[in-house]
Amino acid sequence: MTVYLVGAGPGDPGLITVRGAELLGMAEVVIHDRLSAVELLELCSEGTILVNVGKTPGGPTVPQETVNELLVQYGRSHSVVVRLKGGDPFVFARGAEEMAVLIDADIPAEVVPGITSALAVPAYGGVPATRRFSATSFTVVTGHTDPRTDAPAVRWDHIAKVGGTIIILMGVANIAEISTALIAGGLSPATPVAAIRWGTRPQQQT
Repeated sequence: MTVYLVGAGPGDPGLITVRGAELLGMAEVVIHDRLSAVELLELCSEGTILVNVGKTPGGPTVPQETVNELLVQYGRSHSVVVRLKGGDPFVFARGAEEMAVLIDADIPAEVVPGITSALAVPAYGGVPATRRFSATSFTVVTGHTDPRTDAPAVRWDHIAKVGGTIIILMGVANIAEISTALIAGGLSPATPVAAIRWGTRPQQQT
């Protein structure tokens, strides 16, 4: 028996990996997030147990502790369990926490990386993360603050000085504060910016 942490990709169902699609077809249980590409569940066999643990912004949410319990429960009772997570399981997706729970429970677990929105979404919008000579690095950073603490989740003054391309995920609610902090940290107010939503889907807007 094995639990597979599978990256669903950023939204376009065609961007799931071959291995991820193969495992969805084999899975006895799929524990999935609030997927942007629900078509991926059509890859599952008839009779597959589908468990929706998606977190809805501003709405009902499944506590992470409950998700962990489900992983252990199904991981002990079924041969192939897929934990399907948007993007890549280890990029702002709590995959590391879920892997640790499975390891502690002595349940075999594997990670199947997914295409992260941090790179795919800008690419779909024609924005390269790197460019010879002018953008020789990129930084991926969360724009989502931790509600449990008043301490800043990100040192924006440091990020402002790194150079290269800055890719901010989940930052729309705090974009005014982030922009102010980056400029205060030394980033030029004239720095080009792209804001993208509905990434990699037909309705993507840049």
